[in-house]
Amino acid sequence: MAQRPDTPRAKVEPHYEVHKFGGTSMGDASCFARVADILLADGAPRLAVVVSAMSKTTDALLGLVAAAEQSAGDVPDRLAAIDQRYRATTKALLKDAAAAEDLLRVFAADLADIRDVCHAVSLVRQAGERSRDLVAGYGELWSSRLLAAYLRERAAATPKGREIRWLDARRLIVVERGDLGPVVQWDESRARARDLLLDPGFGGIVVITGFIASERSGLSTTLGRNGSDFSASIVGALVDAAKITIWTDVDGVMSADPNRVPEAAIISSLSYNEAMELAYFGAKVIHPQTMSPAVQRQIPIWIRNTFNTAAPGSLIGPGTDPAMPIKGVTSVDDVALLNIEGSGMIGVPGTAHRLFGALREAAVSVILISQGSSEHSICVAVPGRMAAAAEQAVRRAFAVELEQGQIQSIAVQDSCSIIAVVGDGMAGIPGVAGKFLGTLGGAGINVRAIAQGSSERNISAVVARADSVRALRAVHSGFYLSAVTLSVGLVGPGNVGGVLLAQMAEQVPRLRREAGLDLRVRAIATSSRMWLADQPIDLTNWQPGFATASEPLDWDRFTRHVHADHLPHAVVVDCSASDAVAARYADWLSAGVHVVTPNKKASSGPLAVYDAVHAARRRHNTRFLYETTVGAALPVIGTLRDLRETGDEIHSIEGIFSGTLAYLFNVFDGSKPFSGIVREARDAGYTEPDPRDDLSGTDVARKLIILGREMGMRLELADVQVESLVPAGLEGGTPDEFLAALPASDEAMRARLAAARDAGQVLRYVGRLDRRAGTATVRLESLPRSHPFAGINLTDNIVRYVSARYSQNPLVVQGPGAGRDVTAAGVFADLLRLATYLGATL
Repeated sequence: MAQRPDTPRAKVEPHYEVHKFGGTSMGDASCFARVADILLADGAPRLAVVVSAMSKTTDALLGLVAAAEQSAGDVPDRLAAIDQRYRATTKALLKDAAAAEDLLRVFAADLADIRDVCHAVSLVRQAGERSRDLVAGYGELWSSRLLAAYLRERAAATPKGREIRWLDARRLIVVERGDLGPVVQWDESRARARDLLLDPGFGGIVVITGFIASERSGLSTTLGRNGSDFSASIVGALVDAAKITIWTDVDGVMSADPNRVPEAAIISSLSYNEAMELAYFGAKVIHPQTMSPAVQRQIPIWIRNTFNTAAPGSLIGPGTDPAMPIKGVTSVDDVALLNIEGSGMIGVPGTAHRLFGALREAAVSVILISQGSSEHSICVAVPGRMAAAAEQAVRRAFAVELEQGQIQSIAVQDSCSIIAVVGDGMAGIPGVAGKFLGTLGGAGINVRAIAQGSSERNISAVVARADSVRALRAVHSGFYLSAVTLSVGLVGPGNVGGVLLAQMAEQVPRLRREAGLDLRVRAIATSSRMWLADQPIDLTNWQPGFATASEPLDWDRFTRHVHADHLPHAVVVDCSASDAVAARYADWLSAGVHVVTPNKKASSGPLAVYDAVHAARRRHNTRFLYETTVGAALPVIGTLRDLRETGDEIHSIEGIFSGTLAYLFNVFDGSKPFSGIVREARDAGYTEPDPRDDLSGTDVARKLIILGREMGMRLELADVQVESLVPAGLEGGTPDEFLAALPASDEAMRARLAAARDAGQVLRYVGRLDRRAGTATVRLESLPRSHPFAGINLTDNIVRYVSARYSQNPLVVQGPGAGRDVTAAGVFADLLRLATYLGATL
């Protein structure tokens, strides 16, 4: 039996360090020069450099064979293109004409051999595996010879110089074919390494072909895709290297695919197991199988960037960084779920064996397995391209059970993706799986299947492929690997909305920096126009952008833009007072878009609309936050909700709910007519542009409806008894016409003030809810000067709760309940509250 790669043996001094270059690192002459710079600057005593083919060369060679199978007429042209590229690169690198001529002579002979193989293939119209391996392996021979020649030329020009050797890996690595691919014959390979690499007197650089090896028979073979990484790992084990460095075109192993999660970061260190899990699920690390020899010998593997040597890279080794329990989030796309279900499976030994046997016979790879403890069903994930073959194989295997009804269904769900979160530090930590699934749920993503191994190193979930990007971003931010990101669309950038944008402009950078919260305002809409921005809008100067880039309003496009697939969470902040906008809340919530608003229309409108909004948020696990609909930034609704949810019984709520009317009756002392105070308040901005909107009492009635519904009262606007302060006959006309006619009612108002004073009382506009009586009233009342409502500040709101707990000494909330600044601050607070629900830590 061959030795394992971890068979103990004495360390060889001086030690080797192994470098592997491939892909874009070997793209053209400038890439070869960069590789040489890296190697000649490395002060390690001995270097073994494993080289892949020049980028796209292997594909070009395999394309030649495929073309030959079709007897395609472009085989000569394909060969000519390969010839031209290699000759141009050689001439650009080598100044020594004789060395270049020698290299190209061997290259020409190789091309002649390839031409002969292609001719033979074209005659039989079929290429055997040996032929493919033979042709595919030439790319590594060519690139490694060229790099060795270039290094010799460069090294000879340096003061110290270094000996440069070239080694064909077919002389070094011996493999045999096994069920799982090539199996290294370690005894033979070590014996060869002693002769070829472990010369104690050697202190230079050995350039070794990647990807290719030989069998015991001496025939050439390849190590499969990612074979050059495997070659580097094998060489590292053979020479007991101090470290292996895989040079790529990225700065290291990323916490997620940066093309799908732009916030992905470099993982500074990760364990072998973590790297294997991430690689298996599609992360650009190195293939799990290729790491095996290095893992057995406990050789550290570095992932570095050929084009950014200043980046420290990622270290893959035996240990892990305990400060980062979760290392990364990755995905496998184009997956299909195959589900076999039936009562006849329960308690029957061997069902899983038959299932996986059938899939093996059909050469179907199983990516994920999920089975409930009831044994009623087994679900497996397979590559999408294999779904049809998998279903046919399983139906054949269970044909009898299907016919007899013991298996009820065998079904395939196409267009799925697997999302996996990986980290050694997850083991033994309660709640990781819950957080993973909760984060997906919070992003409105349905999980179709889940799986977790007993090592707890990996948790995987199957989701719809259309949701994969949103899922990746949500989970990445949910585990604090990146900021929690909210795509924000703001409706109504007027008074409150404009102030909110200014407040956000000041705080968004700090929230991103200190709390990992990324609030991206990507859309702004008025009643007729909208601005859909691809990048986050600059909130310090949004008005010019809106003026130049806005377009006619299209609510469907607005919604699609805010609810972008590449962002995990979306919220519409409605700062309008529009019924039409409020009518869209249920649709937004159903689509997975959260809603934050000071707009009272949905919460106080028809019960059918109110019920639809709350049914949508419950059904789709979205958030509807509307604290500022009553009392601006005061915790009026939050306090009521806390009382109810903790079991208190609310008997009644009463209060002054209009900052405008609070101001009017605080200022109205008889020294000025009431109409004059109303006009001054309008001019100062304390009332709505049309003061009748405040004086009618409708706004207060809507607030009572909102609170009443929070208490469980099924109120409609018609159920509220409202005393309007708009004199009869003045309901119509313009605001200015109303103000001109209002003095005619001054005497009646003065008389009410005088009557109140005579009784030692004050006038206050009060809203009352009595749950037990089922009544709701809004009216101007005379209250004793000792009453809590009598001594409020100019524009204060005050709310008094009488409950089972607070019956003798009612609970009171008081403070500014109107104004753009405080209302905007309350909306901002709701937005931040939403962020905490979605995983932000504030």
